[in-house]
Amino acid sequence: MKKLPIAVTLFLSVQCVAQKQSLQTKAATSAKNIEAKTIAWRRDFHANPELGNNEKRTAAIVAQHLKNLGIEVTTNVAKTGVVGILKGALPGPVIALRADMDALPITERNSLPFASKVTATYNGNTVGVMHACGHDAHTAILMATAEVLASMRNELKGTVKFIFQPAEEGAPVGEEGGAKLMVKEGVMSNPTVDVVFGLHVDAQLPVGQIGYRPAGFMASACDVKITINGKGAHGASPWQGIDPIVTAAQIVNNLQTIVSRNVNITENAAIVTIGSINGGNRFNIIPEKVEMQGTVRTFTDADQTMIYNRIKQIVNNTAASNNATAEILLPYTVQYPVTFNDTALTRKMLPSLQRAAGANNTILVNAKTGSEDFSFYQQKAPGLFFNLGALPANVKKEDAASHHTPGFFIDESSFTLGVTAFTNLVLDYMDAASKKTK
Repeated sequence: MKKLPIAVTLFLSVQCVAQKQSLQTKAATSAKNIEAKTIAWRRDFHANPELGNNEKRTAAIVAQHLKNLGIEVTTNVAKTGVVGILKGALPGPVIALRADMDALPITERNSLPFASKVTATYNGNTVGVMHACGHDAHTAILMATAEVLASMRNELKGTVKFIFQPAEEGAPVGEEGGAKLMVKEGVMSNPTVDVVFGLHVDAQLPVGQIGYRPAGFMASACDVKITINGKGAHGASPWQGIDPIVTAAQIVNNLQTIVSRNVNITENAAIVTIGSINGGNRFNIIPEKVEMQGTVRTFTDADQTMIYNRIKQIVNNTAASNNATAEILLPYTVQYPVTFNDTALTRKMLPSLQRAAGANNTILVNAKTGSEDFSFYQQKAPGLFFNLGALPANVKKEDAASHHTPGFFIDESSFTLGVTAFTNLVLDYMDAASKKTK
């Protein structure tokens, strides 16, 4: 092979850099130009929220938008999910971008003109429905990203798969759903995804900032159900029964020693929480059984295994010490893996996030004990999940309503940064992959 003259090589390198910068500038400009449209989409979704596995209206709007862009669309994935495939004119990697679409069974307490007034049936009860976690924003941001990238398909070096996912907050009782079902139905194949990116608005992170963390970013999560079986008796004659309430109280206290005495807290955090206790119905009757439910959060598989084993030991042995018996369902209905950001991918794509938000506004954040089913995609391909700051500049962090609460509020000016971050990740990853194949 003949070597090109140095001058020609330098010229071609400059041309490549200029083209890359041109695409990034074009994407950033496009993101800003459709900001009003992005906000309008979000407000429409916010006013018309839908619970998990019931996002029919949202999915229809998303699917039609993607079709209008000339993107290949598949609907009814994992119940109500939508998948769009944008094939660039040039060969390259397959990059997946994900947004979740479902709302929560919460009655909104905001004075916004587009505040939700929707109600629905949830677990047999009539409840208010609200986008109290920002999934309406995620959906709008990914729709805008699809529009920006579709406008430059002739220059794209690869394929983008847009994943609009239902039921991130969990499927209705008795149903499958969410990312786990999306993966089960093959969303990470045909074509096979090389990397996957996702974001989540953060109502406590200042607008204009991006929060990231390599390795364990969000905790694994599962729920546990514990049933203590005793022997009923009159409250005035406790010696004639086996008291499951006293046993349950001892179990709750004993479970707290797992984190304080068994977890190496210098390495990782962990959580064992009992959130509900139900037993008895009268002041002078010792019931036959007590039911408890709780959650376990960890950042490593080893800690998860250890904690599961310790819960079973403590529950069974404490029950036995009171002549009671115990039944343990662990996990009970939910189990999410750790949201684990591939360290090499995070390091590689950090400049892309920094260019979107600025180096000083791209913040290394602490791990979060909340969970995310984005983790199921990360089990199939290297992934990077990051936070998008949405706390208004004039609001203190301690005064902001947290996620999953009736007063949840986000600054819509954050959306353009989300679109820019997504497009930077796609364009930069494609560019790096094309250089490897030369």
